[in-house]
Amino acid sequence: MREEEKKQPSLRKPSFKRALRKRWVFPAIYLTSAAVILAGVLWFQHSKDVQPKDEYQYGQEGTPSKQDESIPVNEAVEHVAMPVLDPNTVQIKTPFYDYAASKEEQEAALVFYNNTYHPNRGIDLGMKDNRPFDVTASLSGTVTKAEKDPILGYVVEIDHNNGVLTVYQSLASIEVKAGDAVKQGQIIGKAGQSAFNKEAGTHVHFEIRQNGKPVNPLDYVDKPVTSLTESNASNENAPNEKQSEHNSHSTNDQTQDESSDDQSTDDNNTHQDSSYNMPDSSIGMAKA
Repeated sequence: MREEEKKQPSLRKPSFKRALRKRWVFPAIYLTSAAVILAGVLWFQHSKDVQPKDEYQYGQEGTPSKQDESIPVNEAVEHVAMPVLDPNTVQIKTPFYDYAASKEEQEAALVFYNNTYHPNRGIDLGMKDNRPFDVTASLSGTVTKAEKDPILGYVVEIDHNNGVLTVYQSLASIEVKAGDAVKQGQIIGKAGQSAFNKEAGTHVHFEIRQNGKPVNPLDYVDKPVTSLTESNASNENAPNEKQSEHNSHSTNDQTQDESSDDQSTDDNNTHQDSSYNMPDSSIGMAKA
C-alpha cells in the first residue's frame, strides 16, 4: 500500500520538462512575447503623437506663421518742412493768395506779369540780401517732373502719395531728375530768378497741392503730412464763380487807380492783351 501511495503523487504532478518537449510550446511563447512587445510599442508611439491641441498655437519653431507678417503700427510720419536748409535765413517775399483773406492781404499776394495780376498759388521764399541758396525737398517722395520752363525757370514736382504734391519753381539749377526717389531735406536745386515774378528777385516758389488744388503751405508746415488728407484741404481756398468775378473787378479797379497818372500804362491795364497764353495750370499759376 505504501508503495502505491508513493507512486500516486508522481502521477498527479505535471512534468514541466515534459511540456517543454512539445513542439508548439516555444513558438507559442515567441508569438505571445512578440505580440506583447509590438502592442507596447504601438501604444507608446500613439500616446506620444497624440498631444492636447493648443487653441492659441502660433506655429512651430522654424516654420513661418501668418501672424508673424505684421505691419508696424508706429511707423514714423513725416512733418511738412520748409524747402530750405535753415528756415530762419529766408523770408516770404510773396505770400499765398487766400480768397478768404482781407483785401490788403490779397493785394500783397498778387503777381504782376505781362500787364496782368495773378493770384500767387504758393509762397515765394528768398533771402534778405538776395543771395542764392539751396532748395530742399519738403517731404520724401518721387520726382515726377524736373525740367526748365522759359518763364518759371527750372521746375521740380515731387509726389508724396495720397494726392499730396509739392512744387518748386524759379530754380537756377536742379540736382534731380524725373523718377528719382528723394528724402526729406535732400537738396534738389538752387534758388534763382524767374520771368514770372521778377520783383521777388532770387527766390524759390513753393507750392503744396492736395488732389491737384493748391493750399497755403504755411497752414501745414511743422504738421504731419496726414493733416493734408484729414483736413479735406482740396476744398479750402477754392473760389466760386462770384469770388473770381469779384476779385477780377477789384484787381482791374486797383490797376486803373494806381496808373491814372500814366495814360499809356492806364490803357494797358484797362485793355489787357487777350491773346496772351498763361503758363499751363499744371505749374500752379492761375489765369486771370
